[in-house]
Amino acid sequence: MKHVIIGNGIAGESAAQSIRGLDSAADITIVTEEDMPFYSRMRLPEFVGGTLEEKKLIIHKESWYEENRISLMKNQKVVSIDSGPKQVVLGDNSRIAYDRLLVATGGRAVTLPLPGVEKRGVFTLRNIQDARNIRAEARESRTAIIIGGGVLGLEIANAMLKLGVKVTVIEFFNRLLPRQMDREGSSVLLEKLRDRGMNFFLGVRTEEILGGEELEGVRLCNGTQVNGQIVIISAGMKPEVSLFAVLQLKPGKGVPVDDRMETGLPDIYAAGDVAEHRQKSYGIWPAAEKQGEVAGLNMAGGSAIYEGTPISHSVSVAGITLYSAGDIDADNTLPSFAYEDRTGGIYRKIVVRNNKITGCILCGDTTGRKELTSAIEEKRDVRELKETLEKLEMKPVPDHQNK
Repeated sequence: MKHVIIGNGIAGESAAQSIRGLDSAADITIVTEEDMPFYSRMRLPEFVGGTLEEKKLIIHKESWYEENRISLMKNQKVVSIDSGPKQVVLGDNSRIAYDRLLVATGGRAVTLPLPGVEKRGVFTLRNIQDARNIRAEARESRTAIIIGGGVLGLEIANAMLKLGVKVTVIEFFNRLLPRQMDREGSSVLLEKLRDRGMNFFLGVRTEEILGGEELEGVRLCNGTQVNGQIVIISAGMKPEVSLFAVLQLKPGKGVPVDDRMETGLPDIYAAGDVAEHRQKSYGIWPAAEKQGEVAGLNMAGGSAIYEGTPISHSVSVAGITLYSAGDIDADNTLPSFAYEDRTGGIYRKIVVRNNKITGCILCGDTTGRKELTSAIEEKRDVRELKETLEKLEMKPVPDHQNK
């Protein structure tokens, strides 16, 4: 059986391992546009900031592929899928035949339709080449502007600080980390990041990137001009679904897949950021890893089922640890328990619905993470965690304590 995997991220790697685990004789080929084996995209900001060598990004060295008898084709772009004869077509017009195919092309960074976005010095960060380009430009810059105050945007901002570059973050929402934090937690984090040297404009939209041959900065919707020599757009990710454009399949947010990670096209599977499962595209490592595992098992003849992945985020921003899981109730409409220490940069919150714990935020100190995660997954009654809440000094939020 000949298996071809397009994409060398965690979904593709996980699938390859699953196939090999079930079928020792399988022919496995991974095709990637990139020039290096499987590496950690999550650590790219560390490389940009100069605190991590490029070789330290690599998770699977070339020898790993040899040991597992997996053919890795680097610097090769798949331009189309010919599903009739079951072949993928490469950029040089050569073809690779497959019996079963996994599309794990991940996503591409969102660019904004701004005047001046094509200027030299404007970047997005998605892969190692992006990181190399940003690092080279940042070394020649004194000021940087990050458009987007999500996890990646803040990690890039911290990388700029490590390079000695003055940094300003512009966020459309009125708080940082809108997917991971509520208003109170974001406020605590904001103070700590300002203390560490970051500047912020929140609740504003970037209207234009300014400058002639040399980038000068950006203009905001309120008329404010922010000066900068490098602009990095961190506005999210879109599933890379272009390979399905000529196939009889209409992508939604991503490529629709069933519980077996099958696309509905004969012997074609999808997993990771490119896939849409039960109308949901996750965009997180744990989901991509599990989807790849399930796809690989089924490609090799198994009968695995993917039932979804609990939403959680675990990151470190400028040395500040953050963990959130489940429903964080960003608008504070549900009963909750919280603890706040602005001096220490610590914020804790659990969200309760019908006396069951449904979500949590831990910022600056992730003590209790394991127990709270289990409580969310098991839908435990909040009264069972009385001792944990006391240990974490969490008390009912006044607006909801009688609900």
